[in-house]
Amino acid sequence: MPLTDTTIRTAKPKEKLYRLTDANGLCVEVNPSGSKLWRYRYRFNGKARMLALGAYPNITLLKARQQRDAARQLLNDGIDPSEQRQAVKIAQKMEGLTFEVLAKEWFDYKSPRWAVPTANKAAAYLASDILPALGKRPVKAITRPELVDLLRKIEGRKAFNVAKKTRQWLSQIFRYGLAKGVVEGNPATDLDVVAAHAPRTVHHPHVTFAELPELLEKLEASKCHVLTHYAVRMLVLTGVRPGEMRNAQWSEFDLAAATWTIPAERMKARRMHLVPLPDQALIILSQIQEITGRYSLVFAGANNPERPMSENTVNKALKLAGYEGRQTGHGFRHLLSTELNGRGYNKDWVERQLAHGDSDDMRATYNHAAYLDQHRKMMQAWADSIESTCSDANLANLKHSG
Repeated sequence: MPLTDTTIRTAKPKEKLYRLTDANGLCVEVNPSGSKLWRYRYRFNGKARMLALGAYPNITLLKARQQRDAARQLLNDGIDPSEQRQAVKIAQKMEGLTFEVLAKEWFDYKSPRWAVPTANKAAAYLASDILPALGKRPVKAITRPELVDLLRKIEGRKAFNVAKKTRQWLSQIFRYGLAKGVVEGNPATDLDVVAAHAPRTVHHPHVTFAELPELLEKLEASKCHVLTHYAVRMLVLTGVRPGEMRNAQWSEFDLAAATWTIPAERMKARRMHLVPLPDQALIILSQIQEITGRYSLVFAGANNPERPMSENTVNKALKLAGYEGRQTGHGFRHLLSTELNGRGYNKDWVERQLAHGDSDDMRATYNHAAYLDQHRKMMQAWADSIESTCSDANLANLKHSG
């Protein structure tokens, strides 16, 4: 006999599960817990199958019969209702799949096949540039113009190597999605066609190591501000970019641990940079602290201490000292690189000290703490050699001058 609502409602649980049957394979399972669940029992390709239709009374008798009839129609069309339901669930999941979920799945799949430096680089680009822009977007809704706009922003900060690698990662992520069947196309193909042309590498002029004492002596004799003298010497001792030096904040320095942590948002590659400080740099910082220690900025502007010294200050001082066309603030990085590589130091240590994590020809990249001890010994030896050379040239001792 067909079921009635009264029969289902008044059915009492027993020690074991039992079923109340309706017509054409529909039934209600009454569980010992008292729950009542609709089931549609059918055969497909000679095999017995069962389809869950929901719980009573949320699913009424009428709705359960409608679901059964829809499933029977699928069977008449040669379609397994269970497989059809699974396909619908997958389609709905794909429709709401975000780029972040796909990108992280791609990274988890690919990273075990990479060297650790490659995995670190990909993770860094995902975290700093790609996921903030695309992470919450449904992956199927992402368009090519969106990707072009993202790359234009990266190119806009002159990070052309970052943009190049980002194009590669984006294409790989969408290819992975294509292979899984969760996207229908790859909007990241051929993005190199519209890539901005990176300018030719400009080699900032710099003196040789042997000429450094004379440069510092002439700068000492010039009439530039004392903070400018200190800024130049810190550039020489650390190899950081002039912009990173100008905008340095006292909160970034741990003088007890002899480290300077430059936050990711101030770095070209958008990765935090840990700079070991040699003894000479610590003494210079203690001297600067007497001047600007009450401000947030280490190199506070003379007119407005809430703003850093001008970006032209160092280069103007070098020009006044007679080094126009021979030395720039950025050129001290090239001097350090040339000299340390010439002394046989591990090339990766030198590259990391210069924060060249976004360079495509770099042999390896490391996390912020990797090789810190080696960097510290290398940079202390570098500072000691400068001090020794300056002393030999009868120049005031670097770490005591100012």
